[in-house]
Amino acid sequence: MYTLGVLSELEKVIKKPLGEFFQLIYGTSTGSIIAAMLTLGYDLEYIKSTYLNLVPSIMSQRSQKAKSKKLRELGLGIFGDQGFDAFKTGIGIVAMNYDTQKPLIFKNTHDRAHGSKHSFVPGFGVTILDAIEASCAACPIFKKKVLETANKEQIVAIDGGFIANNPTLFALIDAKKALKVDDDNIRLLSVGVGNYVEKPIRILKYLSKFEMAQIASRVLVASSNTTEVITRLLFPQLTIIRVNETFNQPQHGTNMVEKDTMKLRSMFKLGIESYANHEIQIAKAFDLNQP
Repeated sequence: MYTLGVLSELEKVIKKPLGEFFQLIYGTSTGSIIAAMLTLGYDLEYIKSTYLNLVPSIMSQRSQKAKSKKLRELGLGIFGDQGFDAFKTGIGIVAMNYDTQKPLIFKNTHDRAHGSKHSFVPGFGVTILDAIEASCAACPIFKKKVLETANKEQIVAIDGGFIANNPTLFALIDAKKALKVDDDNIRLLSVGVGNYVEKPIRILKYLSKFEMAQIASRVLVASSNTTEVITRLLFPQLTIIRVNETFNQPQHGTNMVEKDTMKLRSMFKLGIESYANHEIQIAKAFDLNQP
């Protein structure tokens, strides 16, 4: 919801769906849902209303099996059985191959394949929803996702946040190496979910799972922070804007299973505030006319 608050303000300035403005949109975990909906052409108001139904419905489920089942059920209502050919611009959805511990990145165009372009299949042949479920499979909150790919290979996937919660580097590799975009023509906006006082996760039945959930939450944050540091060290010459502010006030305390609608709406407003704090920088980078 924080991410959507930031993006909703940007859409108001651009005055068209963000999927028509950006050439490449990457998303990891919950960001994969946002990326998919943007790249399919949905506007931010629709995505916001969808989230306000999606998040409480899923996170109010008591077990990882029930959460995964609800994500599947609601996801079918949004994405149906559409494949990656439905996307209107470039997309990257990040998951992790559980067996190899390597990135598993679902793309829709062969020009961003790094090797084996002749055998490239968009999204490895799975549906948009399959890829999203893989990217969102944050164990132990959700179940691992088993995928049947186009070449009949079975892949077990988990949340992309364990390997790249911030997918900036993967997007830059595509832009620079695959698409060969000059540094002067790269404009990258990286939007996080915000940093908050972490509330204990009390929904899990066994202490061991509780501890795993707490560790998983910290791993996702550490992954994002690591990517941000590495990106700035490797690419100081690029125009990269990161919006991911910290809110240490107790009333903003939350965790990765937040389901309170009022809190979600509050986080959306924090995103709007964060956009305002970066508005001049964003406008300058993307040549946006300000009122």
